[in-house]
Amino acid sequence: MASPSPKSPGQISDKSKKYDRQLRLWGDHGQTALESANVCLINATATGTEILKSLVLPGIGSFTIVDGALVTGEDAGNNFFLDHSKIGKPRAHVATQLLMELNSDVKGDYIEETCDQLLSNNPDFFCSFSVVIATGLTEKSLHSLSSNLWQNNVPLVVSVSYGFIGSIRLQVSELCIIESHPDNLLEDLRLDKPFPGLKEFMDTIKLPEMNHKQFSHTPYLVLLYKALEIWNDRHGPNPPSNYKEKEILRNIIKSELGYGIVEEEDSNSGDEENVAEAIKAVNTALTKTQVPSNVQKILNDDQCIRLKEKNSFWIIARAVKEFVEKEGNGVLPLRGSLPDMTSDSQRYIALQNVYREQASKDAEHVWRHVQTILKERGWAGESVIENDVKLFCRHSSELRMIRGSCLAEELDGKQLPPDVDINQQLEEPDSPWLHYLLLRAVNKFHTENGSFPGYYDDNVETDIAKLKGCFSRLLNDLGCQGGSLSKDDNLHEMCRYGAAELHAVAAFIGGCAAQEVIKLITKQYVPLDNTFIFNSVTSTTATLRL
Repeated sequence: MASPSPKSPGQISDKSKKYDRQLRLWGDHGQTALESANVCLINATATGTEILKSLVLPGIGSFTIVDGALVTGEDAGNNFFLDHSKIGKPRAHVATQLLMELNSDVKGDYIEETCDQLLSNNPDFFCSFSVVIATGLTEKSLHSLSSNLWQNNVPLVVSVSYGFIGSIRLQVSELCIIESHPDNLLEDLRLDKPFPGLKEFMDTIKLPEMNHKQFSHTPYLVLLYKALEIWNDRHGPNPPSNYKEKEILRNIIKSELGYGIVEEEDSNSGDEENVAEAIKAVNTALTKTQVPSNVQKILNDDQCIRLKEKNSFWIIARAVKEFVEKEGNGVLPLRGSLPDMTSDSQRYIALQNVYREQASKDAEHVWRHVQTILKERGWAGESVIENDVKLFCRHSSELRMIRGSCLAEELDGKQLPPDVDINQQLEEPDSPWLHYLLLRAVNKFHTENGSFPGYYDDNVETDIAKLKGCFSRLLNDLGCQGGSLSKDDNLHEMCRYGAAELHAVAAFIGGCAAQEVIKLITKQYVPLDNTFIFNSVTSTTATLRL
């Protein structure tokens, strides 16, 4: 395959403007991953095209639609990308043409075959895709597709819009996330375990020799450090850990860190913003520096210890583990960033450089460990690049790993998670577990009868009885003894839906599913684990672990 030609500065600038908002979310490297991805959509249903729309607009590299159906009147009624003039034409072709009009940077292709035909004639067809998205499949087809993709380690996203109920199911064997973007990430300041460069910098700062102006523009980090020195002299090396101890430290900051040179303009002393910032930061800046439990779990994982295969994530994780045990003295590589704070530019930049230099040194140690690991195992050095190591070190405190489950095994399964009291869940009319089971029941109905309950108006009443039987047998298959619905209202509703795909529900599910696909492709943010249920009647959502 020919390598792509380098982009001109004008092209890069235009793309930066075009994708400005999303670049702030996942950065240039995330956008590069998105533009390199190739996704497959099975069936251009209303939900499927809504998912692709939300992937084409941010610039997915390419997509392929697999669909052997022709456009129907029902499609024209609920699918934004199909109209009555397209009735009778191949649905895959029509949807591909219209989706490509949304973004000239995206390539589109289509195949006018069913999923079953492709799996039968070319089982390896789906292996080349970054992610496969499935909509409008029967349980039998879904089972075959799931088994195929699970064996070939290709992520699968299954999306369903059924009346007022929607669901998303993610199947991924293993997903290692470096940039999880947690909402509550604390700053990595190391005040409880100061590194040599930080100690040297702090020793050069003499608060008693400052006038008011100099003191009021001293970074609050310096004030905290100096207050901790006083605390350590009086109370020992352990930093304050409870409210009473932290209140003592706040009082030290308020009353014992004053400047020594008094000048006329010092009459407004006591209202310094940096002092207020230091007092406020006592609760967050003094957290114990240690390896988070979720990261420790990764470092202790068998994949990290044994390194059974050449995987860049696990190679770097192993190098970080060795750093923690050796140069890091039990802590992760320094992040190297500082929060905003009241300060003059000179001292803030100097302090920032102290943290950046130490972070660079830590990353260099990890990089050397990576090279040693590769050399010992005879692996090519190009399999891991230094920039990846730096990124890994910068985000090492937010690493996440997800190991999912196979959907085919779930469909074959004879029990639900042991912590779920299904009989209790069935008593709740809006329980997400109830809606999950109802969706399973209508698929079982389709397998047995060749159509969904209520699809034909003349059969609604008889379908209700059949669906109730399917639901009862499903509960028995799952080992739910005595489980039943207290009322038939929910079964009646499922039949009343008649497998209708409402555009409003499809649009919501499509947007949510597209977000999950982007997470899988960029390996940023944490995807749902692993089943998402949406009830549009009550406007509620829930995540189930299956």
